[in-house]
Amino acid sequence: MGDLMDSNYTMPIYQKIALDIANKIYTGEVEENSILYGRSVLAGKYNVSPETVRRSVKILEDIGVVKSIKGKGVIVLSSAKASSFIKKYQDLTNISSYKSDLYDLLDAKSKIEDNILDTINKILDYSNRLEIINPLVPAQFVLTKECKYIGQDAGKTKFWQNTGGTIVAIKRNDELIISPGPYIEFMEGDTLLVVGDKHIFNSVPMFLYGNDDKEEQK
Repeated sequence: MGDLMDSNYTMPIYQKIALDIANKIYTGEVEENSILYGRSVLAGKYNVSPETVRRSVKILEDIGVVKSIKGKGVIVLSSAKASSFIKKYQDLTNISSYKSDLYDLLDAKSKIEDNILDTINKILDYSNRLEIINPLVPAQFVLTKECKYIGQDAGKTKFWQNTGGTIVAIKRNDELIISPGPYIEFMEGDTLLVVGDKHIFNSVPMFLYGNDDKEEQK
């Protein structure tokens, strides 16, 4: 049944004493029909006042575990009822423990939900930042032989007007040409580094390789 006098049991001392006496009866340490120590002896044993012992005995007497007989003392009546009494309090202790665990879990759940919400807000915040930052991160477009503007100056193609993107650099072989001017000639194998909004991923390839309206009319 465990140490019923353990300080971890959060109940009044007189209830602990009643449980301890009941446990001794249940285990046979104190036999049925035997007489318990007097209240003063029990008070000294548990280091409490006689009034506290009286309350403990009264609990056991009310449920038929013991009986006080004037002139004889406290007689042990039923080990079975002592067992039922212990089980009842163990159930109450378990319920109390489960409630405590539940409160801890709910508290942990609340903290987890707060962390999830905080993480979501961070993701949204970074997503919003990326929408601002992304236009400044160059996209790369390679000029193959199929490009319509191979051999033409960048300025003459009206690249920005047609795509909404700005060429910030061109990779040519092992060279990186920063801020190429309008007179730089597009060459096969060039990689254009272009900044702009998300639409450049469609507009630039369409401009470089698609058919414009004038060509379709020819």
